[in-house]
Amino acid sequence: MTRVGIIIGSTRPGRNGEAVGRWVHERASAHGGAEYELVDLADFDLAHLDESVPAAAGQYAHQRTRRWADTVRGFDAFVFVTPEYNHSMPGVLKTALDFVYAEWNHKAAGFVGYGVDGGVRAVEQLRQVMAHLKIADVGPQVTLSLWNDFVNLSEFQPDARHEASLATMLDELLSWARALRTVREEPVPEPVG
Repeated sequence: MTRVGIIIGSTRPGRNGEAVGRWVHERASAHGGAEYELVDLADFDLAHLDESVPAAAGQYAHQRTRRWADTVRGFDAFVFVTPEYNHSMPGVLKTALDFVYAEWNHKAAGFVGYGVDGGVRAVEQLRQVMAHLKIADVGPQVTLSLWNDFVNLSEFQPDARHEASLATMLDELLSWARALRTVREEPVPEPVG
């Protein structure tokens, strides 16, 4: 069974991400086709890049890093739920992406952004990072407006049209996740020479 991690990309007190993440999880579970799990970055104590060896080496000194690596490794695809802070993704989400490397490779990603302008700039920056992490990101995304999808900018009440956008994104995500499984299962060739 394909496993999809729905990553809540904010740890800010009073954040909207938890409500958005629960909505994505509920709708995704009803959509089916995979096993979906909420992954809240607030549950991981990822200090800002305190590993002395670059993540690409896969030599994690800290237990919290190994725990995060095991979590990421366990999924075939991800839905990143991200706010937009100052025209960018949250620092905690970037840190979580940078903490490990190979565990992300050859998997698929979709995005649910929220903010004044639907989180579109945060998602665009995430797409650049996905390329380096060897993650295939899908084109369809969900953009939630603080003005139209939240009462008083805080109580999440999404417009019904977002369910169709989410379903389209999930269909693409699952298709890519299944296709990339064959890439992840290929044996690594021995060096020549």
